[in-house]
Amino acid sequence: MNKKVLRTLEFDKVKEQLLAFASSSLGKEKVENLLPSSSLEEVQKWQAETDEAATVLRLKGHIPLGGIFNIRPHVKRAEIGGVLSPQELVETASTIYASRMIRQFIDQLVEDGEVLPILEEKIQGMAILTPLEKEIKESIDENGAVLDSASSNLKSIRTQLRMTESRIREKLEGMVRSKNAQTMLSDAIITIRNDRFVLPVKQEYRGHYGGIIHDQSASGQTLFIEPEAIVQLNNSLREWKLKEQEEIEKILLELTLKVSDHAVELIEVVKVLAEIDFMFTKAKYGKTIKGTKPIMNASGIIKLHKARHPLLPIDEAVPNDIYLGEEFTSIVITGPNTGGKTVTLKTMGLCTLLAQAGLQVPALDGSRLAVFSNVFADIGDEQSIEQSLSTFSSHMVNIVQILKEVTHDSLVLFDELGAGTDPQEGAALAISILDTVYSKGARVVATTHYPELKAYGYNREGVVNASVEFSIETLSPTYRLLIGVPGRSNAFEISNRLGLPEDVITHAKGHIGTDSKQVESMIASLQDSKRNAEKEEKEARELMRQAEKLHKDLQKQMIQYYEKEDELNEKAKIKATQIVEKAKEEAEEIVRELRQLRIQKGAEVKEHELISAKKRLEDATPQIQKKVKAKSSQKTARTLKPGDEVKVHSFNQKGSLLKKVSDTEWQVQMGIMKMKVKESDLEFIKGEKVVESKPLATVKGKDFHVGLELDLRGERFENALVRVEKYLDDALLAGYPKVSIIHGKGTGALRHGVQEFLKNHRSVKRVRLGEAGEGGSGVSVIEFK
Repeated sequence: MNKKVLRTLEFDKVKEQLLAFASSSLGKEKVENLLPSSSLEEVQKWQAETDEAATVLRLKGHIPLGGIFNIRPHVKRAEIGGVLSPQELVETASTIYASRMIRQFIDQLVEDGEVLPILEEKIQGMAILTPLEKEIKESIDENGAVLDSASSNLKSIRTQLRMTESRIREKLEGMVRSKNAQTMLSDAIITIRNDRFVLPVKQEYRGHYGGIIHDQSASGQTLFIEPEAIVQLNNSLREWKLKEQEEIEKILLELTLKVSDHAVELIEVVKVLAEIDFMFTKAKYGKTIKGTKPIMNASGIIKLHKARHPLLPIDEAVPNDIYLGEEFTSIVITGPNTGGKTVTLKTMGLCTLLAQAGLQVPALDGSRLAVFSNVFADIGDEQSIEQSLSTFSSHMVNIVQILKEVTHDSLVLFDELGAGTDPQEGAALAISILDTVYSKGARVVATTHYPELKAYGYNREGVVNASVEFSIETLSPTYRLLIGVPGRSNAFEISNRLGLPEDVITHAKGHIGTDSKQVESMIASLQDSKRNAEKEEKEARELMRQAEKLHKDLQKQMIQYYEKEDELNEKAKIKATQIVEKAKEEAEEIVRELRQLRIQKGAEVKEHELISAKKRLEDATPQIQKKVKAKSSQKTARTLKPGDEVKVHSFNQKGSLLKKVSDTEWQVQMGIMKMKVKESDLEFIKGEKVVESKPLATVKGKDFHVGLELDLRGERFENALVRVEKYLDDALLAGYPKVSIIHGKGTGALRHGVQEFLKNHRSVKRVRLGEAGEGGSGVSVIEFK
């Protein structure tokens, strides 16, 4: 990718922001070397890595990345025979520990059921070097000091060293506390010169202590003398320190050799940790800009939903929909320099570079971006004083280079194309340049002041006009991109609002040709039409959302109704059966008594009459038929067609087939409800019935889409009763059998008042408080008559 373009589109500034999110020098090194890729496969891989890291941040909010160091130089030096310092060994152990913590963190997420294939694969590449980490930490503390426990010999040497030092201090303290010390010593302290213990003795008493003079004060009045009595002890202390240093070097050498033995594994650990740190650096940046993972393609298609410039504050940047590469491959943004055109160019260009570098983009989910082999940009005033070039010449030098290198898989961004020269010649050049780039199949976006290019967008296939909206009321740009609408000059309107006399404006309008007036009028009409279309689309989406919610509520209510009906029917049949069974038992008892009477008293009761009576009793017993569940093996009697009348077994209801939605499912109309039903759940009844799909409600308008609940929380009592009365009328009109009113618990005053009102309502059959799953005493459930 051209480095000049990276600078022009401010990709370097993004990298500066990225550096702040890196947890180690390894991550920072990866950021500094980051460049966009022109390979679709590589970009998709990078995007998947960033997305997986973002998933972890969303779940946990962090990842343990502390304590990571770039130990590659240490490992290399260990390999060639150098001895590592204690601090270098501490950094090595810390890095091993960090790799272990990251492994445990990711393993735990995977055990919890999270799918993290990229991170799983990466941690598998890290060797487990816990024994080496343990050995280093047992020998060196976190400050880089070699511990006594590093070896038994070092412990013994340090014991002797401390004993010798203690004896020296004891002798010197005796000298300092002597009765002549205050006279002969400059200060009653023990100090060190040249790694040997000494006393500060006044010049005139230099012979009293004997021994060796190591230093003197600046004035020469104080001499730092090692008394003769401790010279031998100081010599002994020096010997122990040399032995200590030898033993420390021996310990460091042993640890260095062990690091060298694991050099390959350590280099791999560093590599993986760098990749993981870089993944989470990109994910943290994406979270800051509220970025999303773009869908990448190699077809030159760009579809950015509510895209913002990454370097602008989120609360200031105006989001825009930017699309290119399907219906058209070139966009010409015309209109005055009211602000926003250049930002739009940079937003598209920088978002493309971010995506190709594996970074998330500040746009809504589902945005699509293309992988280009090159991105070219001629943006801003690049006048070169050193080369004595004008602005126009400087731009032309850049454009000439672009035309040499542009290919079919390039994105080209021109800002103020053809500016800086005669308007007619500049417009002609701009049209020719755009034609040349378009003919090569590249994707191109250009901004211009020239009105001639408005016609260019209408006369060329694959080219579309666009503009950045300008508010006449506030005399400022709104920064909204309007694709399909060329820009207006707005000069007369702005001048009028700023107070320019009307006669001056009228006179100026007289100098404008009829064609120009018609074009401006057409553009104004297009802008109004686009605004109205957007407003109507927004209202239509809201109506659609409400209709879908109502449809789902009705489906849920109907299912509950049919289930309750079946449940009540079965309960009634069971109760009836119990009554008849009881009657049968009594009848059996009577029959037994009759037989007994016939035997005992010879009564004229014939056997066939008894059998007949018993049969009549059995026939009176109702047969309980349980709801037949649809089975996958059940077959319909004939091939079903739209318009057929069928029986839906799972609801025990009749319906009409509307259309087949898949190989195994039909859309069925049952009363006011449409549902998807499996073919195995249908039984053919009657064919070729023409069915017209009816809307959910005959009353139009969003005010009459009634929900199954009314929320009164926070309402005053009088207002609440007015809303309840209207809601009940609307629910009755919609044909609901049951609705709920949410009044909350609170003091109970609103609940009591609403329930009293409902009990006296002409259409209410029953009122009850909600059950545990319905909201409890904070909800009243109403059944209509």
